[in-house]
Amino acid sequence: MTDKEYTPIIAYLGPEGTFTHLAAHYLFGEAGLSAQTTIPDCIEAVSSGRATYAVVPIENALEGSVPMTIDYMFNEKDLYINAELSIPIEQHLLVNKQQADAVGEIESVQSHPHALAQCHKYLLYQYRHVPLNQASSTAAAAKYVAENPEEKIAAIGNRMAAEKYDLHIAEENIHDFHFNHTRFVVLSLRKGQVENLTPVHSNVPKTTLMVKLPEEDRSGVLHQILSVFAWRKLNLTKIESRPLKTGLGNYYFIIDVMEDEAQPMMKGAMEELAALNCSARSFGTYFTYEQKRK
Repeated sequence: MTDKEYTPIIAYLGPEGTFTHLAAHYLFGEAGLSAQTTIPDCIEAVSSGRATYAVVPIENALEGSVPMTIDYMFNEKDLYINAELSIPIEQHLLVNKQQADAVGEIESVQSHPHALAQCHKYLLYQYRHVPLNQASSTAAAAKYVAENPEEKIAAIGNRMAAEKYDLHIAEENIHDFHFNHTRFVVLSLRKGQVENLTPVHSNVPKTTLMVKLPEEDRSGVLHQILSVFAWRKLNLTKIESRPLKTGLGNYYFIIDVMEDEAQPMMKGAMEELAALNCSARSFGTYFTYEQKRK
């Protein structure tokens, strides 16, 4: 088989019609996409060699980081980030086409808990007395509405889900905050960037580090770590603590640095972290892609 004929397998958090599916489709197209049930399933598919890449959510502008993604990345020692994609989160009210004229008679609304929370104000004013039912994903909610045309129910989901499950968009853009975005990362077993992606990325490289503090407890160590980057004028766009799950007060830190890890200043920073008895691991250098609002 030639390289031209090779189609990589891309594991993503399914089912079809989720925002992760939207992200994977935007980056890779439809060929080779493989829906997985959970984030750990996506990561395991790459770790075991069943998939070339995994596309998983890592942070939302409103909800914050996705702990499951970060924790599984931390525990999988051979995973690297090859690309990042930021997409706008646009939620719509979806109904079965047989119920398109009965939107005012909706008896329940269902979606993923995050989607319901992102549309809180709309639901409060429009469907105050209507039960809100949680689903495993926005796409799962849309699929259920499609499969039960006789029920007066609605789902909250994206336009791809509406098209995939042939639903009527009863009302567009019902989310409370219109600046909401979600960051997705592309994971693989190798360092480097994804080749032959169609979208345009930023020109500024990003490196993600995970840093564990020294085992000996001493005052000012976090300040020392930040100083490693500060005096080198390395721009940190994120620093977040996560529990090590070994006891209260034990943490590791996720740090995003806007610099290529191959640059001298970054190499020096990693050496100084080691001199401070910190354990630092790089997930590689990659570029950020962004999908604009239509």
